[in-house]
Amino acid sequence: MSYKRTFVEILARQNAVRSRKHPDDEEHRIQCACVQWFRYQHPECRHNLFAVPNGGRRDKTTGAKMKAEGVLAGVADLILLKSNANHGALLIEMKTRIGRQADTQREWQRLIERDGYKYVVCRSLEDFIREVDTYLQDTVPCI
Repeated sequence: MSYKRTFVEILARQNAVRSRKHPDDEEHRIQCACVQWFRYQHPECRHNLFAVPNGGRRDKTTGAKMKAEGVLAGVADLILLKSNANHGALLIEMKTRIGRQADTQREWQRLIERDGYKYVVCRSLEDFIREVDTYLQDTVPCI
């Protein structure tokens, strides 16, 4: 009995440490589910939705190369490059339930909305489905 209790306690501690070690894994899982749903639900438009590899840890050399290539701080995680009746594209920032936008993300949102694009923050697959379905109601179907 004490072995089982100890083993359960160890597993609980490992899971607690694991969740603290990788706080962005949840955002990653949500984004993967969203992309998977979109590709299944809208296969004819799969080429219109793509991720922007803006985040992540990189060494200084790689960061400098990416910046020189045009990477911008604050750009949304996903871009649905499909215009509708009101906007040129849908820009999607993925966050966890408790995640907050960085200052650079809020500034980029302000600028991009000023230019007439639709920007949303999605915190779940359900948020993503609702935003995408609403946005795509006013578009010409993909071919």
